[in-house]
Amino acid sequence: MIDHVSVAVRDIAAATRFYETVLGTIGVTKLEARPATVGFGKTYPEFWINLRAALTPLPSESGAHVCFRARSIELVAAFHTAALAAGGSSDGAPGLRPAHGKGYYAAFIRDPDGNRIEAVTFTDSE
Repeated sequence: MIDHVSVAVRDIAAATRFYETVLGTIGVTKLEARPATVGFGKTYPEFWINLRAALTPLPSESGAHVCFRARSIELVAAFHTAALAAGGSSDGAPGLRPAHGKGYYAAFIRDPDGNRIEAVTFTDSE
């Protein structure tokens, strides 16, 4: 249904380094780079970062967020850890989210521009 999504960033080089580190933990890599946009994915660019140099950091109550599927709870944790080490902030530590359904295990981060990014996997746990 959705072919791709994109988020705005203030510094394309810094954001590329951030996302290469963070998304690499869940098997997503940089597949395409242009001067003002970079595409990430597994087989084709599904997630793009777009340069918006005048962007001010997004407020925490911004409704936009992007979620990536991870293969295990360990990869969800690695995603969260990598984001914090690369300059992002936690918006929800790795753990079960029963309000979102049985076995919904996720972590939420904010990238340096304030974009809310999630990694999720599904377990047999409540």
